[in-house]
Amino acid sequence: MKKLTLILTVMLLIFCTPQNEVTAQELMEKMYITIDGVTKQATLEDNTATRELVTRLQEAPVTVMLNSSGGFEIWGALGFSLPTSNTQVNAQPGDIVLYSGSNICMFYGTNSWSYTRLGHLQYNSQSELEAFLKAGQSNIRVTLSLDGTTALDDVQAAAATTQVYTLSGQPAPNGYKGIVIQNGKKKIQ
Repeated sequence: MKKLTLILTVMLLIFCTPQNEVTAQELMEKMYITIDGVTKQATLEDNTATRELVTRLQEAPVTVMLNSSGGFEIWGALGFSLPTSNTQVNAQPGDIVLYSGSNICMFYGTNSWSYTRLGHLQYNSQSELEAFLKAGQSNIRVTLSLDGTTALDDVQAAAATTQVYTLSGQPAPNGYKGIVIQNGKKKIQ
């Protein structure tokens, strides 16, 4: 009887535990960074600054313009402030930090300063990281998001076509005379 009770208890625990539920902790653990259509994942720290950043990113992705500086980072204004918990940090390649409460820095080199840690970018090699972060460049458009998708930057209409259709929607044969539709507009030919 004890074995049966134990088996039933284990089965209840297994089948009653939500398997697909995303916890707040799991949501807090990652952020996506998109530069020039390439997206990389970053693992977030658990602190007041990242919790507030995640709250903002739940509303919408954040796009910032960053610039290379000092041969070891790209950085720029977030456009809003986050709470700080600055400590002396020996930043390493891939580290993401908050500087002065309102600036974000992403490192492709090393630096020691008083920062609030935000997270760490996942990458395979130093050259991949430098290429992704556009090391040495200016006006780098960076989008931060929670799900790896970002807003569309530009929508363009399909190229105009020379195909002509009759009013019944059939392709008009060569030499057709009458009212036709071309590029969504009616015309007489």
